[in-house]
Amino acid sequence: MAIQDIYPTALRLLGRPVLVVGGGPVATRRAKGLLDAGARVTVVAPVASAALRELADAGLLTWEPRTYLPSDVDGVWFVQTATGDPAVDTQVSADAEAQRIWCVNASDHEASAAWTPAVAVVDDVQIAVNAGGDPRRAMALRDAVATALETGDLPLRRRRASAGSVALVGGGPGDTGLITVRGRRLLGQADVVVADRLGPRELLNELAPDVRVIEVGKTPGHHPVPQAEINRILVDEALEGHRVVRLKGGDPYVLGRGGEEAEYCRQHGVEVEVVSGVTSAISVPAAAGIPVTHRGLAKGFSVVTGHEELSEVPARADHTIILLMGVAALRDSAAALAGAGLPQDTPVGIVENGYLPNQRVTIGTLGSIADQAEATGVANPAVIVIGDVVRVSPFAPSHFRTADYSTTTPNSPRTTRVLTP
Repeated sequence: MAIQDIYPTALRLLGRPVLVVGGGPVATRRAKGLLDAGARVTVVAPVASAALRELADAGLLTWEPRTYLPSDVDGVWFVQTATGDPAVDTQVSADAEAQRIWCVNASDHEASAAWTPAVAVVDDVQIAVNAGGDPRRAMALRDAVATALETGDLPLRRRRASAGSVALVGGGPGDTGLITVRGRRLLGQADVVVADRLGPRELLNELAPDVRVIEVGKTPGHHPVPQAEINRILVDEALEGHRVVRLKGGDPYVLGRGGEEAEYCRQHGVEVEVVSGVTSAISVPAAAGIPVTHRGLAKGFSVVTGHEELSEVPARADHTIILLMGVAALRDSAAALAGAGLPQDTPVGIVENGYLPNQRVTIGTLGSIADQAEATGVANPAVIVIGDVVRVSPFAPSHFRTADYSTTTPNSPRTTRVLTP
């Protein structure tokens, strides 16, 4: 049977009787697939696999423990034969053919009236692959296509009107490889993307030309699109039937206003999904080889956005403090921590543009870091790490480090300039 002789189609077998002849592994897989399609399955086989017997005991299918009879095909809509005996399979196929019933013959794909494709389901898309009667080839192709859909490399976007929705997607610290598979897939399905200034911006270039990108990015002290307006945009676009992705840097629930946006959507009857991202509070220090906790150095950490909150966190070198959006207030933050008792020689690391080609690391002490940052023009986006864990970084000067903490290496460091006191 040549591939040109095949007419691809899909069968709706819900509630319709079908016949499976055979009780081995192939028959078991086919019976399960037919049950998933809602068919009323009868299995005819002298011996059945344990899985088939369990399905029969549960009342999900009927098992006739005997050899095949020609009358078994009477009144069924579809037949699958997989006995492992070519003579029996050929007889079943011929009996089905005589009654104009489609039959898949597992023993002889060339003589089979129908083929069963390799199938995968991604969201509400079903992928079915025939590959010239070669099942392993078909499965390999199916898996490749399914993976491309899962990762957003192939378009999964709906083209017909559907109910609108919002997905709050954490894009990670900026590297396109650090967005989650789920987030990447949703981005590929989007009709509208409401984008932050940070996050994996390069992915916006891969969107279809008719996908609208609404820029709502903020910088410290400058919010051209107020949060209330962002909330309104998300709801209005979804109520128009669009699939909206709110693409945010880091994680939407870590100092990202994601909770407010999700709550607003739900209050207005809009379906909302939250996709966690790789938060910059942890990942950006890791890009410079700085763990936020480390055995013997720090058992906990606090994430804050400004010096006002510093009075609430432990002022100890063995408790890591991570400052987000803290460059402008760095001098005040350092002074507040010193006033709370944190030693002036506590190590401090600043990682700018984490994971990007222009990543830069500045390492100093609590007493020196503000002057260093000012002298070298440190700017956002940057993550500031305060505590003994900075000693672990391979970019820390030798007098910061000890032999006990000299084995850690950075996670994929980019071009980095180290500035030390």
